[in-house]
Amino acid sequence: MSTPIHVHLDFISPYGYFASLRVEALAARHGRVVAWHPMLLGVTVLKVMGLRPLMETPLKSDYVERDVLRYAREHGVPMKRQPRDAVMNPLASARALAWVNHHQPERAGEVVHALYRACWAEGRDLSTPVSLEPVVGETIARAAAGEEAATLLRAEVDASLAAGIFGSPTLVIDGEPFWGSDKLAQAERWLATGGW
Repeated sequence: MSTPIHVHLDFISPYGYFASLRVEALAARHGRVVAWHPMLLGVTVLKVMGLRPLMETPLKSDYVERDVLRYAREHGVPMKRQPRDAVMNPLASARALAWVNHHQPERAGEVVHALYRACWAEGRDLSTPVSLEPVVGETIARAAAGEEAATLLRAEVDASLAAGIFGSPTLVIDGEPFWGSDKLAQAERWLATGGW
């Protein structure tokens, strides 16, 4: 089995949502599987890079809103949450994925899709572990409230920073990073050719 495609994402990212809908098919076409990793834009963008949130950046925020909605219309992606809606706290969702990666890794893709669907397609606020229960079940929701999940997420975030990950989504293929949902086509060419 070839090495997995590592996908780093933050559940507050609409671009992470878009990529999550396509990356498993891309991986399968090249005999790969996906390894999902939570990361936190609040750490990478705000704390490490010292930048403002995307939707608080003049000029860029207007473009991003158009871009996200245009992509959703073009691809028929459901989007009840809108780019300018209040940003939910992603910690509960990220901790849930970190816990699942450690205890039930075979369910990681299922959990990623359930969380993204609830957040973006259905517009749910998943800011608390309790809000996760109808989405991922009681066991994972309770685990997301615990110290173990917090510790596991810190380890995931530290590993993503050490690997140079700063945006969602970032695909890492055999050590080569591809940042952004618009890089999936390039990532596919890289896989098809063995890189350049």
